[in-house]
Amino acid sequence: MIDIRPFASLGHANHGWLNARHHFSFANYHEPARMGWGALRVWNDDEIGPRSGFPPHPHNDMEIVTYVRQGAITHQDSLGNKGRTGAGDVQVMSAGTGVRHAEYNLEDETTTLFQIWIETDKKGAEPSWGAREFPKGARAGSFVTLASGFEADEDALKINAAARILGATLKEGETAELTLDPARHTYLVALGAAVEVNGRRAEPRDGVAITGEAALTIRALGDAEIVLVDSR
Repeated sequence: MIDIRPFASLGHANHGWLNARHHFSFANYHEPARMGWGALRVWNDDEIGPRSGFPPHPHNDMEIVTYVRQGAITHQDSLGNKGRTGAGDVQVMSAGTGVRHAEYNLEDETTTLFQIWIETDKKGAEPSWGAREFPKGARAGSFVTLASGFEADEDALKINAAARILGATLKEGETAELTLDPARHTYLVALGAAVEVNGRRAEPRDGVAITGEAALTIRALGDAEIVLVDSR
């Protein structure tokens, strides 16, 4: 099953400094048919204005992955971690027993990012934070694992969930293939250009919810960047 969820159908909240689209129910957006996808609970498409951001607030027992598309986000938390994550790179926070953090766009330009929450498999774990650079050239034409809860993915950022977050960049006409477990749940979003997912067309920033498929063939109809989550 491949379900295309048009960008225009997503939840929307514009707070001035933050213009957010919600792929799943979040905050004041509630859609019973979109409460999550497998263990994937939140996928927010955020535009954060210059010199603004999220003041300190708490989380617990959630794996939170931030994929920066443009600009940069600066993180600071109650564990003493602080770091700036730039475009194309990724940060992860395992909230565990509890952590307070702030996320600020300290840049002079708008920052755009995906914030992705995955239900943890290890409730009550020790909280942690990490970030890594993932050059887009290193994932040209094929998927690279950005964050993972599987030990075999040694080069990925670690999360406490049996899930993977992958990224790929494709030139117009290029294809990327991925083998899937039909019992699991996959969700992807393309940026920059439309893509075909097993022959189904998805426009930029549409959500594509997939289950029951043993393989994916993704063809770029223009230069495209793809972010994908595979979870239980």
